[in-house]
Amino acid sequence: MKLLTKQEELVLLTIRNLDDNAYLISIRKHLTGVTGKEWSVGAVYVPLERLRDNGYVHSHLGEPTAERGGRGKKFYTITPDGIKALVEAKRVNDTLWGDRSDLAFE
Repeated sequence: MKLLTKQEELVLLTIRNLDDNAYLISIRKHLTGVTGKEWSVGAVYVPLERLRDNGYVHSHLGEPTAERGGRGKKFYTITPDGIKALVEAKRVNDTLWGDRSDLAFE
């Protein structure tokens, strides 16, 4: 299995956390809030498309709305392969971090 980039990992975790409300702007807002870093639309869209191309997420269009000019939002859901990729990323991170209780974080 191909390892996720950090951006892909964060986007995939966000999709999982947002459940049925994961669309481009909600993902971007969530990531900005969690990381404290302003995420551009492109910084979210590019990893989203890679995740979709790799079969880790599935996208579908929501109902059209008047406020969006009759277009629907594109929602993202995590696939079983996406869950496997997250589990592998967590395993690798946990192994590399080990018991680093000697690190002092400010």
